[in-house]
Amino acid sequence: MPITFAIIKERKNPPDRRVVFSPEKCQEVIQKFPDAKIIVEASDVRIFADDAYREAGFEVVKDVSTADVMLGVKEVPVNALIPNKKYFYFSHTIKKQPYNRRLLKAMLEKNIEMFDHETIVNADKHRLIGFGYYAGLVGAYNGFRGLGLRDKLFSLPKVENLPDLEAVKAELDKVKLPNIKIVLSGTGKVTRGAKEILDHLKIREVTDADYLSKSYNEPVYCLIDVSEYNRRKDGGDFDKAEFYNDPSDYESDFMKYALVSDMFITGHFFGNGAPYLFTREDAKSPDFKINLIADISCDVDGPVASTLRASTIAEPFYGYDPQTESETAFDALGAITVMAVDNLPCELPKDASEGFGNMFLENVMPAFFNGDKDGILERAKITTADGKLTSGFAYLKDYVEIAD
Repeated sequence: MPITFAIIKERKNPPDRRVVFSPEKCQEVIQKFPDAKIIVEASDVRIFADDAYREAGFEVVKDVSTADVMLGVKEVPVNALIPNKKYFYFSHTIKKQPYNRRLLKAMLEKNIEMFDHETIVNADKHRLIGFGYYAGLVGAYNGFRGLGLRDKLFSLPKVENLPDLEAVKAELDKVKLPNIKIVLSGTGKVTRGAKEILDHLKIREVTDADYLSKSYNEPVYCLIDVSEYNRRKDGGDFDKAEFYNDPSDYESDFMKYALVSDMFITGHFFGNGAPYLFTREDAKSPDFKINLIADISCDVDGPVASTLRASTIAEPFYGYDPQTESETAFDALGAITVMAVDNLPCELPKDASEGFGNMFLENVMPAFFNGDKDGILERAKITTADGKLTSGFAYLKDYVEIAD
């Protein structure tokens, strides 16, 4: 049965130039799935111009209400939602974010079937699509850009002013780093992106034991996961399954890295109830050595104490004064320089869109035409066509029902 997909216009401010499918990827979709039709909503902000879609053979229109499935990236404003459709975008509602409660309520009222990109997972609950890898790339680059600016070592341009990842790496080829020690947390896509930047800079990766015990006359980095920066309170062995299920018997063991590191790049996922990596009290210690943090994870007022707020692409850096626990200039004496941009992939819209499109084509599109045999759509669906929450997201009921 034919299905019409619409590439919808991004309406959130500041503008997001990313898109689910590039013109080239749209062509791949219709070649692979003859029952798929794609129309494109006219947009003056998208990284790929309307004419590029027209030249690829796709209709560009102002009204996409004839489509069955709407494909977007960021939240759709309530007044732009079309009733009785299927929508895919990052809704930022599944953690009960207060600022988007009205959006979820509106989708229920308009009988919209909502599929959040974040909820597209396999049977083992592992996410299948996302922009994490690009966040890691841009976040790590921004960290080094901040280092160059603050210490007047070198001057890197903003990623948003560069055409693609190749140009980003070419800029990094021009810099010479001092002998710093860098700790990178995490094991997922964000960490993979950040690690690619570190490896491109030819920074040597060293083992955990060497990193903690040795000095170097070159820049080095160490990769750490949850079992290395957390420990059991009773001194017993770390049990990853137990930690993920209930971390209450664990405490942070991150300070051993903070005592020997100059720079911290966060690629970790922070689960509810997990110990904070370091607290405001920890940062007050005269032995706390980290003075630059590229907080890609960007959990405000959370596990990384210096992240007081998200920063912006326009103004990516601020300073954290550990003694007063307050914000200061990013290059102030004694401050920790913080980079905490929460929409990093927006700076690399072309590469990020192409990578995202590959994942969506491979992992999601088949489900529309094979009866959803792997349960991809069923697991991802938050709201139903008759205005109800699905069983997997019934926990949002009280969130939706809060009186305005």
